[in-house]
Amino acid sequence: MTKQPAWKKLEAHSSKARKFSLRSLFADDPERGQRMTTEAVGIYFDYSKNLITTETLSLLLKLAEESGLRARIDAMFRGEKINTTEKRSVLHVALRAPKGQSIVVDGKDVVAEVHAVLDKMADFSTRVRNGEWKGHSGKRIRNVINIGIGGSDLGPVMAYEALRHYSQRDLTFRFVSNVDGTDFFEATRDLDAEETLFIVSSKTFTTLETMTNAHTARDWTLAALKDPAAVAKHFVAVSTNAGEVARFGIDTANMFEFWDWVGGRYSMDSAIGLSTMIAIGPGHFRAMLDGLHQMDEHFRAAPFDRNVPVLMGLLGLWYNNFFHAETVAVLPYEQYLKRFPAYLQQLTMESNGKHVTLEGKKVSCQTGPVYWGEPGTNGQHSFYQLIHQGTKLIPCDFIAFTRPIHPLGRHHELLLANVFAQAEALAFGKTSREVQAENTPSWLVPHRTFEGNRPSNIILMEQLTPEALGKLVALYEHIVFTQGAVWQIDSFDQWGVELGKVLAGRIIPELEEHAEPPLSHDSSTNALIRRCRKSGRP
Repeated sequence: MTKQPAWKKLEAHSSKARKFSLRSLFADDPERGQRMTTEAVGIYFDYSKNLITTETLSLLLKLAEESGLRARIDAMFRGEKINTTEKRSVLHVALRAPKGQSIVVDGKDVVAEVHAVLDKMADFSTRVRNGEWKGHSGKRIRNVINIGIGGSDLGPVMAYEALRHYSQRDLTFRFVSNVDGTDFFEATRDLDAEETLFIVSSKTFTTLETMTNAHTARDWTLAALKDPAAVAKHFVAVSTNAGEVARFGIDTANMFEFWDWVGGRYSMDSAIGLSTMIAIGPGHFRAMLDGLHQMDEHFRAAPFDRNVPVLMGLLGLWYNNFFHAETVAVLPYEQYLKRFPAYLQQLTMESNGKHVTLEGKKVSCQTGPVYWGEPGTNGQHSFYQLIHQGTKLIPCDFIAFTRPIHPLGRHHELLLANVFAQAEALAFGKTSREVQAENTPSWLVPHRTFEGNRPSNIILMEQLTPEALGKLVALYEHIVFTQGAVWQIDSFDQWGVELGKVLAGRIIPELEEHAEPPLSHDSSTNALIRRCRKSGRP
């Protein structure tokens, strides 16, 4: 990819771009703040505060063209097996395709299958929400605990927190993912087993962390209810392995299916989102799916120069590859989105943290950046100091909404003022002359000077609704896709998570056995194992 003509031109252009001044770019072009914006599916995207010119954009769009982005988008939507290392289609877009649309994979219309599962989820969710589904002792279910890990946890947690305002408040929702026993203990310590439903989310129903927690949940339930038949009323499964689900004691009629063309980090809108649907109801869940689908259609059909995920993906690549920026800060000015940056960490870094191309050759440039962030205004009193005056270039995505969910006094005006002020301060800074004009002592001037020229995007929407959340999630999914296509990597496998799991499987019995087994690890690992064995563990 680094030998493509547009890449070479961008390399040459970037040496000039490092001298760009956002102050000068705005002064020379009074319409820049309106011109470098685009609007689609309810998202107003302002990218004017980036270190770019019209020439930069033209070269980035040319790079997308030379990388075959359009063909790769079309291949995904057709259901072609673009996840080459696992020989799978990549069809999270089918999870939100409207009823009646058709996407055929291996001779099956997957959209019809998706809606059959959605209808089953809706029926079950309604019965839990209205009290028709009861526990083994006849008590109503009041607590729902999702057990999963990775995408089976991060997506549902993020969606629940983001849409908590729309949730049924007489139900309690908790999430268990960590194999650390504290996670399970704290999730259940104040709950009544007779009123608790567990959703066990594991495609294979063999994932070590998830099934360890699931077996602990079963023991906890049976300690209170005694009868093994209680499992069928207090556990449901999201899985594809009916045999293992039945062996666990779950009625396979209460197993909700998903498919191998759904990657874990792209699965929150599949049956993995069952806890979300129970929380917010089938209607709101379908509204979220509609938001996802609207962004899918925009990504599929919009010209690249007005395509929000394409533009954001290319701008991120611009800083990652030509300015050597290694991170991206995602800063939602909406408290309900407090888990959104954590969700994006898996989506982006598990997808594009790759060191070889689709052809298995070592990449010739940096790939996925580190994503991180916190909701505003909290971050302003934490890490913004480094973004404003530190030595690292950190592009920022600000996410804001024009209307609050909870209109309280001046709160929302203060919140929006901080969004716009932070982006302005990052872009234009404060010169030493401006600081001196405030009668600042000369020795203090360098400390109060802001260089500016720190790039940011602003994503502005009307209000955080289920539909709006769907649009945001799909936006970042397609940013990942855009960058992966240009870098020519497989954004849909995750072999990097396997090695540690394999080694952990070897170490578990070495920690548990009473007589020390032969240890064949490195000297550090061997010493750590021996120290833990001697520590008087329970």
